[in-house]
Amino acid sequence: MSTEFLFQTHLVLGYVAWLLCLSAYGLPWLRSMDRVASQRAIATLHSFRFFGLVFLVPGVVSPDLPASFAVFAAYGDFATGVLAMLALLTVRIPRLFWAFVVAFNLVGIVDLIVDYYHAVQIDLPVRAGELGATYAIPVIYVPLLMITHIAAFYFLVRPRQTAA
Repeated sequence: MSTEFLFQTHLVLGYVAWLLCLSAYGLPWLRSMDRVASQRAIATLHSFRFFGLVFLVPGVVSPDLPASFAVFAAYGDFATGVLAMLALLTVRIPRLFWAFVVAFNLVGIVDLIVDYYHAVQIDLPVRAGELGATYAIPVIYVPLLMITHIAAFYFLVRPRQTAA
């Protein structure tokens, strides 16, 4: 099998596996929480996005991996992670908390969409071996991040539930 086919298969199956996992366990758990708690749980996951800076570590990814992909992915993840941490730190200040929740989700989803665009531009599936140790990020971690951003927006716009 080609590297391109394997990478694309891994990516699709990453989405399938996370959708199955989250639909069975994550979403029912998040739905059972109030709005703040569900956003805190999602922000906690995204606070680990600082890990994307690994794309800049020499020897972890190939020096042939184009900077147009690696640099934007690294700093987009870092910015999202910092915003998620700020949301967690400001949970007792509702105006700031909600502003940071919206900010980390907007920045995060834009980062992932632009990363996908850059990946297409550089034909990343063919060059997947250049990801080195970071190969797992786009095929395991990114699907979870994208799905939880979508869930976060869903929980932001759904009507408030009243006590029965």
